[in-house]
Amino acid sequence: MERLKFGWLVALAIALTSCLPGHHAPSDAAPRVTIRFSGWQSNPNEGKLLNQVIQEFEAAHPTIDVQYEAINSEYMDVIRTRLIGDVAPDVFYLEAFEAPQLIQAGVLEPLTAYITPDFDLPDFQPLLLQAFRQGNEIYGLPKDFSTLALFYNQDALTAAGISQPPTTWDELQTVSRQLTVDRKGDRQPARFGLGIAPELARQTFMIKAFGGQLADAKGNATFAAPTSLRGLSLVVDQYRRDRTAAQPTDVGATWGSEMLGQGKAAMVIEGPWSIPYFRETFPKLRFGIAEVPTVNGKRGTMAYTVAYVMNRQSKHKQAAWTFIQYLTSKSGMKRWAEQGLALPSRRSLLAQLGYDCHPLYAPFVRGATYATLWQGTTSLPILRTHFNNQFISALLGEQPLSQAMQKAQDSANQEIYLVQGE
Repeated sequence: MERLKFGWLVALAIALTSCLPGHHAPSDAAPRVTIRFSGWQSNPNEGKLLNQVIQEFEAAHPTIDVQYEAINSEYMDVIRTRLIGDVAPDVFYLEAFEAPQLIQAGVLEPLTAYITPDFDLPDFQPLLLQAFRQGNEIYGLPKDFSTLALFYNQDALTAAGISQPPTTWDELQTVSRQLTVDRKGDRQPARFGLGIAPELARQTFMIKAFGGQLADAKGNATFAAPTSLRGLSLVVDQYRRDRTAAQPTDVGATWGSEMLGQGKAAMVIEGPWSIPYFRETFPKLRFGIAEVPTVNGKRGTMAYTVAYVMNRQSKHKQAAWTFIQYLTSKSGMKRWAEQGLALPSRRSLLAQLGYDCHPLYAPFVRGATYATLWQGTTSLPILRTHFNNQFISALLGEQPLSQAMQKAQDSANQEIYLVQGE
């Protein structure tokens, strides 16, 4: 499947050979136009707020209408298909994970020429902006970001005589044992100390904790390197040997925060999107948030970001830029960021909205200074697929971790070689 996704680059290049318009600098002309905008929504409140922001933009810019379409299923497959067919939206969401492929394909409009000094580009978190930069060009402006932090059940810690959340991974393992509650006669604990997500998007910082890397300079997988295995083994050992950690499917949950809310786990590592989820779904849950415990004496977490990007084939580039500029300006981003699902990518707004000192959000903000960005070369989708397939096998005890990661590394590199040879 991932190999097929790479094939779209070839088709797209052929499709664009004769029809790709050149770059147009901003002009003062402002005929009435309609621009198409696509994204997704994680909950109804998000969609409602976005519609309000669009209405406010249209009121402030009466010559521009915005036609919004939410694509909540197979988002990137839909976008790729529409890019090939020359029917893609003028502006759309793009995750950092997917950005390298679209930048390489040449389908994104460079935004550098549109950006003026008063836009205050240095106000953006450098790590997030770098995700959409190639050379001297910027291809997207991050609308918000999330990192991971440790959520914990305050009542569970108090009942176990634990005065504060763990700050190191050794402490996390000890606390997890204290918080795991066995139920007599059952093969499975009634509550696990820690809920885990066994996927590459959540475990990359564990690979790096002892000096490991996802890939070498050529983009080839290095999962099986001893330095990569050391961090991953901490996760596997806690799951298999200690039996103090569980994944959501083990307890009939769909994701980590549901485990915490249902009392199936006392701690989980999740993002700020869980805060409104707990308030709405589990309002009686007393939870706290701390930075992810250090591993090997190093601070680590993951960072995820989504940008607004412009279709290079857009026939209304100035209007599209006006919309992007509005959404990512200090006032426009503030309107969006107040919901708390994700954090604003502008540093001034983090301070203005109080996220940097809020007891629940501050751990996520601090994490942005040392996080591992969920992004890589164009081979990252291949790495993700093969890692996820084999890591879960090791977690379940079907094979040793070293063997599983060697299989993942070999199969990933074989596919990368085949793709690069096409």
